[in-house]
Amino acid sequence: MKRAFLLLFILLFNISEVFSQQRLRDLGIEIGVLPTGPLNAITDVQGVKVGHSSLIKGDSVRTGVTAILPHGGNIFQQKVPAAIYVGNGFGKLAGSTQVQELGNIETPVILTNTLNVATAMDAVIKYTLNREGNEKVYSVNAVVGETNDGYLNDIRGQHLTNQDVLAAIENATSENTEEGNVGAGTGTVAFGFKGGIGTASRKLPENMGGYTLGVMVQSNFGGVLQIAGAPVGRELQKFRFSDKLMNNADGSCMIVVATDAPLDSRNLERLGKRAFLGIAKTGGIVSNGSGDYVIAFSTAEKVRVPYKVESDTQSLEVVPNDLMSPLFMAAIEATEEAILNSLFMAETTKGHHGTIEALPMEKILPVLREYGVLRD
Repeated sequence: MKRAFLLLFILLFNISEVFSQQRLRDLGIEIGVLPTGPLNAITDVQGVKVGHSSLIKGDSVRTGVTAILPHGGNIFQQKVPAAIYVGNGFGKLAGSTQVQELGNIETPVILTNTLNVATAMDAVIKYTLNREGNEKVYSVNAVVGETNDGYLNDIRGQHLTNQDVLAAIENATSENTEEGNVGAGTGTVAFGFKGGIGTASRKLPENMGGYTLGVMVQSNFGGVLQIAGAPVGRELQKFRFSDKLMNNADGSCMIVVATDAPLDSRNLERLGKRAFLGIAKTGGIVSNGSGDYVIAFSTAEKVRVPYKVESDTQSLEVVPNDLMSPLFMAAIEATEEAILNSLFMAETTKGHHGTIEALPMEKILPVLREYGVLRD
């Protein structure tokens, strides 16, 4: 009898370990109704590249950098239409005002921790100035977003270097689908569990334009966790109001949305507003101390903004307002799934001020079955 109980315990433990490192769809959990791209990642959008640098040292350094490149060419010379939507502005999104004013991005988008934004800016500026063709460039608008990883990371030590940032940019690939404890998500926390980097994509049917939309998130925020509508946080009592909600609610969430749909900055901002709804669908409450931003850009060559102006006018072919709704839905679904993937792919982490556990799959899976999200 004891031996049978022991075998059952080992089996359950092993199942928990296996499940803890799987994406939602690997577990049979589907978010929304639209199909995903082949990788179910932001890198499904043609031209987009992603790179990470993860910094893990001793017992207290748990941080990193994530770089998202809109295309593989000289981004400064071929800028991309872009917009920024601010859900709650308790954060430091460097370069945001120029993006809002001019409607484009001219550098890789960098995500890191709060106190290393300046380091990342310096590295991106140097990277851009040193690109061939930029010899006469005298102004660079580096776009750098952040979340505060100060619980697991010795954030005051500002351990990140220019080399870490440049490595993330230079190692970026169009196949990168890494998630969880990687890059800018190495030391983040979400809903009281280990957060991190997450990604997802949607592919619209041809009769809706056939466009691809991808999302990458850096999850580091709080609330009452919901998974595909199931009230997981409530069922696990992993929320504060049971004495705890206000202790884990603050933080931030950076959301990067990329699409090959030809959009101008106005409709990219509208797209960003819809992506923000993905936070709500996971149970995030966008607290007072949470910096929640969406950076949205289009990779379509027909709407790129050349650095050198060769004509007095510029003609653009863009998706009209009346055909934006499918892209809105894609942004909402992909953001929700990316946030949940960041949690499902994260690992328990011991850091500067203690240990943050990964999602307890042995408790969550029964809840998802109870609410019909998972079926045996």
